[in-house]
Amino acid sequence: MKSVIPREVETLWTLFTAPTVWALHFLACYVAAAIYCAKPGVLGLQFVSLRWLLGGLTFAALAFIVFAGYLAWRQWGFGSGDPPHDEPTPHDRKLFQGFATLLLCGLSFVAVVYTAIPLIFLAECQS
Repeated sequence: MKSVIPREVETLWTLFTAPTVWALHFLACYVAAAIYCAKPGVLGLQFVSLRWLLGGLTFAALAFIVFAGYLAWRQWGFGSGDPPHDEPTPHDRKLFQGFATLLLCGLSFVAVVYTAIPLIFLAECQS
């Protein structure tokens, strides 16, 4: 099956993709909430609108992390090689990088979900 995404996408930079998406999501959620709670009229939004906006951002971040996880799973060989990948060969390095990236994608997915949990439970800013 021919893939639409070229194999050249799978570089060392893919290892940092999911944690970077989580960090940007974390920063956006907490900065937007802090600005809204400190000065409610500055953003020109109601709190419900801000929750929906951040919910959409959360969905986009999760979709991007799932896509990065698919690329990592593909780089790992769709799980064909069992860890540990500790031989000093280019093939084992590629498998190790794919497996490590897949694990970081899973961790980042959970981190984004935990970052978004306050959006569900908070009804308004507390003074």
